[in-house]
Amino acid sequence: MISAWSAADVRAAEEPLLAEGVPLMERASFALATQVVRDVAARRGTVRGARVVLLVGAGNNGGDALHAGAVLARRGLGVTAVLVDERAHPGGLTALRRAGGRVVELFAAPGRVGAVAGDVARSDVVLDGLVGLGARGPLRGLAADLVAALVGALETAQAPALDEAAPRATRRAWVVAVDVPSGIGVDDGAVAGPVLAADRTVTFGAAKPGLLLPPAAGLAGEVAVVDIGLHLDDPPAVRRLEPDDVARSWPVPGAADHKYTRGVVGVVAGTATYPGAAVLTTTGAVCAGAGMVRYRGSVEVGRVVVGARPEVVTVPGRVQAWVVGPGVPGGPEAEDEGQDDGQHERGRAGLVAASGGLGGLAGGPVPAVVDAGGLGLLDDDSPPWFVVTPHAGELTALLRSRGEDVRRADVEAEPLRWARRAHDLTGATVLLKGGVTVVAGPGVAYAQSDGPGWLATAGAGDVLAGLLGAMLAARADEVVRHPERAAEVAAAAALVHGRAAHRANPGGPVAALDVAHAVPAEVARLLSSRRPRGTCPPTRRPEEPA
Repeated sequence: MISAWSAADVRAAEEPLLAEGVPLMERASFALATQVVRDVAARRGTVRGARVVLLVGAGNNGGDALHAGAVLARRGLGVTAVLVDERAHPGGLTALRRAGGRVVELFAAPGRVGAVAGDVARSDVVLDGLVGLGARGPLRGLAADLVAALVGALETAQAPALDEAAPRATRRAWVVAVDVPSGIGVDDGAVAGPVLAADRTVTFGAAKPGLLLPPAAGLAGEVAVVDIGLHLDDPPAVRRLEPDDVARSWPVPGAADHKYTRGVVGVVAGTATYPGAAVLTTTGAVCAGAGMVRYRGSVEVGRVVVGARPEVVTVPGRVQAWVVGPGVPGGPEAEDEGQDDGQHERGRAGLVAASGGLGGLAGGPVPAVVDAGGLGLLDDDSPPWFVVTPHAGELTALLRSRGEDVRRADVEAEPLRWARRAHDLTGATVLLKGGVTVVAGPGVAYAQSDGPGWLATAGAGDVLAGLLGAMLAARADEVVRHPERAAEVAAAAALVHGRAAHRANPGGPVAALDVAHAVPAEVARLLSSRRPRGTCPPTRRPEEPA
């Protein structure tokens, strides 16, 4: 798991070490230089003759860059520091000059921004150390001007080439951010102004939330976390699951298991207008390993579902997780005009049962996935073992229905903030779909970036809803007892969904049904690396008749 702590937590962890004289900057800068050497060698085959440019501001990140530049200069690389502020770290400047590095005082000649940016873009590596953890808001002044000019210069070049034989003019600079890309919201991932997109970010002590959260996550490149000896006792602000985390927690059936111990998923999805949503949702649940999938819908759509997935049953019975809403039109007008095929009524009944209503006749509370047309069926206060799965537009509508003055652009600019707000307003765990999927639950937040851009396709969300429903059904009792784990399961579903999309057609377009069909093989691959000890045992439930 990748865990990210706020800037305040990281600074608090640094203070006692700095008071003891621990050389944190030296540790960080040496690790940064080591990573740069690896990157240069991978791109060029040799570090000999490589040109490195440091973008240096007044903060400690600029000091890290300068000290790293000194290490690189001693290794024989050509190093130039471009200073945008006369208050650059004095110790770092001295070290760089003693090692033979050059210094360009751009702050003394701001009119040369365009020319300097053009020269920087032709270097082999750029280290972005313009601002640090203490910066707030967008880049300003000369730093903003330089980044804007450099972004324009780099846009005219091709992506970084790993082929040494490629002509130098076609190989743009490889950008390494020092701790964080300058100008991003360190704690929230906001991007309010120009940012130099990094190919790699080398971050010190711990990852920062802005490196995992959208929209800034897309500007951080590959993130390398360098251990400099910090001790962080507080819970992380944001987490990101990795494949091993999902493999360790996936319930694997044993010899004594049967379809009911593996979890029964009830699906209220699709209408005569959108029967495909019912097929995609049930297929997602079946392919994720549900013990049984019960479809609740019209007879006509039920026939379509069974024709596509003969494993699905269409008779009522016990359900251990509900999926409500994919392919169901929203709004009371759809119900009034009969366009919902009765799915709103069925969905309400499922959610009442999942919340523990019906006087216990449903067997107690169980998790639920609430998507698309199901979002309008939520009560004012839902339990946290409900997981709502909107995209940005749907989350905007949900928030506005609860009295928030918010636009879709606001949600896209600060997705974690608004996902948390939706959790506060509804009580439910929130999975906000996007290029980076954000999950907000009771006291926890996840940010998953596992799928290709090709996954933004019709029906993919229906598959995710079914997949998540199956995963919640397999851990239903645990999730109800420990509601914060609903967020973990939701993040794990996003990971499997994204990786299945890569498997369905590596590097190219994917269709939603192909993603569902790729889930079993992806789960098998994840489990193949699972350690035999320390795994979660399958959930046990009493025997019940078919």
